[in-house]
Amino acid sequence: MTSTDAAASLAMPEGMSDGDAARLRGLRRMRALALSLLLIAAVIYVLTRDHDSGFLGYVNAGSEAAMVGAIADWFAVTALFRHPLGLPIPHTAIIPKRKESLGESLQEFVADNFLKEDVIRERIGSAGVSRRVGEWLVDGRHSERLVHEGSRILADALSHVRESDVAAVVQEALIPRLKEEELSPVVGQLLDEVLRDDAHRGLVDLAVDELSRWLAHNHDEVAALIENRAPSWTPQWLDRRVATWVHEQVVEWVADIGRTPDHNARLALDNWLGDLAQGLQHDPDTMERFERLKERMLSQPRLSTTSVQLWEALRRALIGSLGDETGLLRTRANEEIDKLGHRLIEDPTLAERVDTTIADIASYAVNNYGHEVATVISATVNRWDGKETADRIELHVGRDLQFIRINGTVVGGLAGIVIHAISTVL
Repeated sequence: MTSTDAAASLAMPEGMSDGDAARLRGLRRMRALALSLLLIAAVIYVLTRDHDSGFLGYVNAGSEAAMVGAIADWFAVTALFRHPLGLPIPHTAIIPKRKESLGESLQEFVADNFLKEDVIRERIGSAGVSRRVGEWLVDGRHSERLVHEGSRILADALSHVRESDVAAVVQEALIPRLKEEELSPVVGQLLDEVLRDDAHRGLVDLAVDELSRWLAHNHDEVAALIENRAPSWTPQWLDRRVATWVHEQVVEWVADIGRTPDHNARLALDNWLGDLAQGLQHDPDTMERFERLKERMLSQPRLSTTSVQLWEALRRALIGSLGDETGLLRTRANEEIDKLGHRLIEDPTLAERVDTTIADIASYAVNNYGHEVATVISATVNRWDGKETADRIELHVGRDLQFIRINGTVVGGLAGIVIHAISTVL
């Protein structure tokens, strides 16, 4: 029995992880301890076998029962993983024979008790994911590494995009699709939403400011334009004075538009844009004109070439910026990551929102794909052969199972002493 038990010990294969190596050493120590107790009980039994009375009688009875308990529990523990003594005894080697049903049961247990929405939400809420991510991001080494690796991956991906692929996407997918789709209702609805939210006012302010600045710094160009269009019979000095007056009036008018939020020009623009938005959605003539304009623009021969050229210019600029460690793009990315990390730590509202979003995503995943994910367990167990399955499970739980053998030896010995005492009294 002892030689077979030793021979069945798990070997330490090459490439075993440090954790598995520690488990194997612990299993071997506990096996040696359980076997040592059995051998001690056997030696005591041999030394006291001719003593049926007195103190040594109790010792002999206890050692005999301890051997019985040790052997019985050795059999029970061994029968889980292999045939004891190599004998094909019924209901032994349970794990190798029933590994498929074991994998399925473990899969159902994990899916029903761990991959549940309430469990996931509670775990994410108590883990403080956003705070941990923030603490990780504010470490300069982590943010720099994140930007470095992200820049390298993105630059590498951009460098592998070929012009022919972009041209094919534009010519064969994008342009035909845009031609087929009626875009006027979409554009009209988008414009309607922009006007409803006053999102266009910032763009109008920017255009007015730029026009005002250009007029203020280009007096001579405006004056020359007006003088060149004046009648040939008017005196030059009159043309110059009229041009100056017109320029001053235009500058003042544009400045007045910039200062007055409800200026007539602004209101007229809003009304025109509103009518255009409604026309693009409901007026057949406006919709038809827009679609004809779209068709003409998309049918331009140089549209595809221009799109590819724009993409190439953007791609080269991005690759160059991503490769420059001290460039604006990577420097700004580091700054934004650091700001995000501090916000995740210091802003409880943002942290709660991030944690809730993560919990929502995880809950959706487990609710819809939890059982599919759990099938990894049964699929992995099914790939193992019976001996490999038994060895893997024994490696993780075998050390604790040896306590059954130890307890069986101790409890058996105590039971033997009690039984011998009862027999003596009777």
